[in-house]
Amino acid sequence: MKMATHSEEQSRLRKANINARPISKIARILSVFLTGASFNRFEAERIGDHCLHSTISDLTNRHGLNFKRQNERVPNHWGKPCTVVRYSLPESERQKAMAVMKWLTRKSDISDGEEGDE
Repeated sequence: MKMATHSEEQSRLRKANINARPISKIARILSVFLTGASFNRFEAERIGDHCLHSTISDLTNRHGLNFKRQNERVPNHWGKPCTVVRYSLPESERQKAMAVMKWLTRKSDISDGEEGDE
C-alpha cells in the first residue's frame, strides 16, 4: 500500500472542502481586536502579521475603522529598547468593526448553476 505524500494529503483536503474560503489575514487580525486585545508589531508577529501598521492602515483607510494608538518602549529582537505603537480597537468602534468582519468573511453568492434548471 502506497503512503500518501504530504502534498497529496493537502490536495485531498482542499478538494474535499472546495467551498470553504480561508480567513484572510486582515479578518484574522480584526477578529483578535474584537476580543478586546491590543498589540504592537512584535506581538502581531506571533499571529502571522509581519507588517501590522499596514494592516491597521488598510482597516482605517479602506474600511473606516479608527484605532487607539499609544507609543510604548519595548525590547526589540536583540533586547535593545525601541518605540512601537500599541493598537487597540475602542469600544465605540466595535459595532462598525463587527460589520466589517461580517463583510470580510462573507460567503460567495455564486451558485453552481444547478438551482432552478428544472
